[in-house]
Amino acid sequence: MGTTIFAEMSALAVRTGAINLGQGFPDADGPPEVVAAAVAALREGRNQYAPGIGIPALRTAIADHQRRHYGIDLDPDTQIAVTTGCTEAIAAAILGLVDPGDEVVMLEPYYDSYPAMVAFAGGVRRPVTLRAPDFRLDPDALRAAITPRTRLILLNSPHNPTGRVLDRDELEAVAAAALEHDLIVVTDEVYEHLTFDDHRHLPLATLPGMAERTLTLSSAGKSYSFTGWKVGWASGPADLVRALMAAKQWLSYTSAAPLQPAVAVALTEHGSFPTELAADLRQRRDLLAAGLTEAGLTPYGCQGTYFLTSDVSHLGWSSGMEFCAALPERAGVVAVPTEVFYDDPDAPGAGRQLVRWAFCKQPAVLDQAAERLIAADLVR
Repeated sequence: MGTTIFAEMSALAVRTGAINLGQGFPDADGPPEVVAAAVAALREGRNQYAPGIGIPALRTAIADHQRRHYGIDLDPDTQIAVTTGCTEAIAAAILGLVDPGDEVVMLEPYYDSYPAMVAFAGGVRRPVTLRAPDFRLDPDALRAAITPRTRLILLNSPHNPTGRVLDRDELEAVAAAALEHDLIVVTDEVYEHLTFDDHRHLPLATLPGMAERTLTLSSAGKSYSFTGWKVGWASGPADLVRALMAAKQWLSYTSAAPLQPAVAVALTEHGSFPTELAADLRQRRDLLAAGLTEAGLTPYGCQGTYFLTSDVSHLGWSSGMEFCAALPERAGVVAVPTEVFYDDPDAPGAGRQLVRWAFCKQPAVLDQAAERLIAADLVR
């Protein structure tokens, strides 16, 4: 299967001593009270297997979260499952719902676990390209990607790596296609609270007719800055959650027993933290965007997530991969080449020469990275 690009670029940062703006993890933790709750759970003996579906307190907290934010009513005993991060939720959803030969429609550029898991399941991916500069979903391209063998649509919004937050019109196009062709939709919503300016996340499950066919995935890692805890969840119709659990039981079986009570505390007692985090990230986005612009790497707009995207074609590089491989030596900075997230990065409007930058770092780190980029010779 090869090594994920995130591991490759983070290893490159360590090897060269470069500033890592590649992998999307913050360099500060979430609420200390939540950490204290995890420590208390460890000391209280919450160290053996948790129920495979997740502890009741966390499933109830997730149900309350969905009701509070989106008006979605769920039965925590049958419609919610706790997973080892959203990565396992993606894996279990695809393995549980896709049979060999089934087609999966997904947006590209895509998070790299999507095609890997479709391949593990024996499925066939059918990409729908979001094209620069606005990265909007084209309803005609979506409809054209669907065939009689399509099993599900795999959706990601807020979207990694482009930073798009799909609007109601785009989501309604997805819903219309799913209803017309009787498709399941799996939605990766890990950045649900990390949106900026006037953009707001709208869960697909809230649209008419979609609650019955949408499996929603999310995680505490991004919203609460605990990416290393790997505590995520899936919610939706009981039959889709059962399908996911049928696969999860053979993956991790159960997830992070002492961390589950702490995540329940995060969701129930620190609901304002993601809003505060998003406001802070907006400032960091603007800080890095200004530095990139001064360095001749003007990024596209970012409505949500941790990421900015630049086109490096004007600098003479043959690809974003070539640019990113040379960047640590030239500037002491690591970024991620977006081309690895496309089936055909050379297709019209695709991303051969796009580069992704993560701004979920301390302002001093972003300032230093910008200074290095501005001072460097970035022309091929």
